[in-house]
Amino acid sequence: SSVLMSLGMMMVPPVTISLPLKILMFVLIDGWNIVIRALVGSFH
Repeated sequence: SSVLMSLGMMMVPPVTISLPLKILMFVLIDGWNIVIRALVGSFH
């Protein structure tokens, strides 16, 4: 995977890599928050 990453870093500017990663992180964190809220709500 490191070879793919280094190839991608050479081909693509860093912004196009970091932006989707940030969006993905936000989506994952938000998704976990929703799951936790749903679980807590079901327990109460």
